Amino acid sequence: MVNVLVHHKISDYQLWRNTFDASIDFRLKGGERSCRIFRNPDDAEELTLLFEWENMQKAHQFMDSPDLEKRMQQAGVIGKPDVKFLQETYNVHRSAAD
Repeated sequence: MVNVLVHHKISDYQLWRNTFDASIDFRLKGGERSCRIFRNPDDAEELTLLFEWENMQKAHQFMDSPDLEKRMQQAGVIGKPDVKFLQETYNVHRSAAD
């Protein structure tokens, strides 16, 4: 499994969220399998996103896409996002039985 961790600042959460939600087909075509969104509790305009991607090649192609850069500008992303590509090596799931 490939994960992509993206951290960036935004100008307005609702603007960002509307643009993000409207881009679901774009992300799915690019290979996204899932996404989790986190907000900094001390700065609501600071976001961290954790994506699961089909494979590393598609993840790099998507993150380097000029179309993605354009959409991020429209969404009010401030500056250049910090993007990390992660290859999962170990996973632990806890349950009530633990």
